[in-house]
Amino acid sequence: MTKQDFPKIHFYDQDFVDIYDKTWAWIEDCWRSAGENSGIEGKFFSYPGSDCVYQTDAVFSSFFLVYSNRIYQAHHTLDLFYSRQEPTGAIRGAYSLESGLPVVDSGNPEGLGLPLFAWAEFNIYHKSANKKRIRDVLPVLQRYTEWIDSIFKRPNGLYHTPPGVTGMENAPRERAYYSLDFNAIMAINMLYISALADTLNDKETSFQFKKQYFALKTRINSLMWDADDGFYYDIDENEQRLPVKTIGGYWPLLAEIPNDEKAERIVEKLSDPRYFGTPHPFPSLAVCEDAFDESGGGFRGSVFPHMTFMVIKGLERYQRWELARECAIRHLYFMLDSMNPDGNTQKGTLWEAYRPTKEGPAQWHGKEGFPRPQYLTYDALSTIVLTIENIVGLFISLPRKTVDWIIPNLEVMGVENLSLKKNMITILSNKSGRGWEIQMESEKLYYFTINILGKKKKTLPIPSGKCSMLIDKL
Repeated sequence: MTKQDFPKIHFYDQDFVDIYDKTWAWIEDCWRSAGENSGIEGKFFSYPGSDCVYQTDAVFSSFFLVYSNRIYQAHHTLDLFYSRQEPTGAIRGAYSLESGLPVVDSGNPEGLGLPLFAWAEFNIYHKSANKKRIRDVLPVLQRYTEWIDSIFKRPNGLYHTPPGVTGMENAPRERAYYSLDFNAIMAINMLYISALADTLNDKETSFQFKKQYFALKTRINSLMWDADDGFYYDIDENEQRLPVKTIGGYWPLLAEIPNDEKAERIVEKLSDPRYFGTPHPFPSLAVCEDAFDESGGGFRGSVFPHMTFMVIKGLERYQRWELARECAIRHLYFMLDSMNPDGNTQKGTLWEAYRPTKEGPAQWHGKEGFPRPQYLTYDALSTIVLTIENIVGLFISLPRKTVDWIIPNLEVMGVENLSLKKNMITILSNKSGRGWEIQMESEKLYYFTINILGKKKKTLPIPSGKCSMLIDKL
């Protein structure tokens, strides 16, 4: 390339390509600086107009910023939070852009956020292969986990947190004492800290966190799984299950908590119209619940892109590639159809949340400012990450030197000029006179696995330079 630019995607539906390109242009408005007296240096990702920077921004933005060809650094916002770690190990979930101080409230006096830093760091590592970063952040994540344990862990091995920590503020979960989603997220935290330690060959730390992970996994399976309903639930103070099916019931997939049989029962509800199988996947509350609201009603039915992202990444853990791709495509179509409702020709808008049964932004009567327009913390997960990883189907690991392309059938699609560290790669499929052909260009050797679901799977070393392969010859 003659100049630094974002990677291009190719797809047979040009609307997907257009919204991908527009999202990168909109992200510039979210790349912000703090006030002079805040003590916060450099640029970071935050919603325009917000007077705080949030832990959710730091974590979720890293998943799409890793694809920016380093135009936006994926780790800058994460580092903002790490730099504010207190001697106790505490990292608060939000900081003021004016003063740099933690922002807490009476409902969450410790300012606890969702502990997903390790998940984000594991993803960054596989797109950068930067072991030095892991050496720097692993002690931070260990102290952070110890702080959470010291305040929120109970003698039964589960975590009790204020209701507002999960972010599902008006979900019908009033009696939940041990929330399923936070406990599953803590399992994710332990699982990925262990994986990060493995990359450094730090066997002691890896074992310590793997042991904690399996202990928590066992508690969640024994106390929160309902064998009759085939679903995970919150429990009350007396460890009694509260049978309300929320989208939070899918965090255990991402944490690899259910065995294959349990996972099958959870996953089948994603296609069942009685539960989460709405036209726009996936509602935040099951259709069968009394509180379900077709207009969204906040967390009583709205489709939140970051939760759809979480479910799709959970499906990947159980190799449900086809369902993940199908739901990602449906989700993108609903986002596109909601941009210009009623044929309005004004500039299209992405939204923080959507209706579950038809196109359009969600509604929450009495909640001012909902849903937020162009809320890219959530939306770019769909228009960039799901597009590259689940719709085009490319999964990249720089430390392993692997590119996996998982596609259900051959179509004109691919990625062009994606920068991985100092290696620029292009992978495109096209129909030529010789049949379906995959064209590749790279500056360094890597191993390419193509998996055409149910038909062919092949791994080949791809040399530097340009090359192509005919699918029929595999």
